[in-house]
Amino acid sequence: VVQEYERCVIFRLGRILKGQAKGPGLFWIIPWLDAIQKVDLRTISFKIPPQEVLTADSVPLKVDGVMFYRIADPILWVTRVSNGFLATHTLAQTALRATLGVYTLEDILMQRRGLAQRMEEVLDSICRMWGVQVERVEIKDLTLPCSLQRCMASEAEAVREARAKVIEAEGELKASLALKAAAAEFSSVALQLRYLQSLNSISTKTSVIVFPWPKDLQDTSPSHHSHA
Repeated sequence: VVQEYERCVIFRLGRILKGQAKGPGLFWIIPWLDAIQKVDLRTISFKIPPQEVLTADSVPLKVDGVMFYRIADPILWVTRVSNGFLATHTLAQTALRATLGVYTLEDILMQRRGLAQRMEEVLDSICRMWGVQVERVEIKDLTLPCSLQRCMASEAEAVREARAKVIEAEGELKASLALKAAAAEFSSVALQLRYLQSLNSISTKTSVIVFPWPKDLQDTSPSHHSHA
């Protein structure tokens, strides 16, 4: 009796019986003449162990992943490869290194799903000769050297600081243009009120000390009279 998720390959005097693998259910064999080998058709998940990868821009990485596959043709699985599991797992590890090794670090970080699909196509095209169908491949973790992580963090921080300075400079420029346009429309009284409002906003800062100087005293200062 063969389970629903199994198939049975029958050898009679060393030759495979014609037709497809038997199952599921009940079938008859001839004792002492037939030898059977059961094959499980359920999907198998294989965790690809971390692999040392050298990218196209000479950056060392440790990359791991996961592959899902199933046996689609039991006869090919039994007759084409002596240890199908070992062959499939070894091929997955080799394909991971070979696929990622031709891309730069930036491409790997930005196109992880596309690279996984590329790896899936490569594995499926080879494993079909063994009766295996590769259903899905995913790249899980990328581990960078600690020194490279620090360099990337410093670079990202420098980029953020430069961007903040540019945004601040653009804001100052827009504010100065707006003040210039507003000053052309202000009267002397409005300018004085704006001056007092600026003093009030500055005085809210505890680290700044403001000494207001009356405008009338400035107008009656000796330097003012000497110029007059």
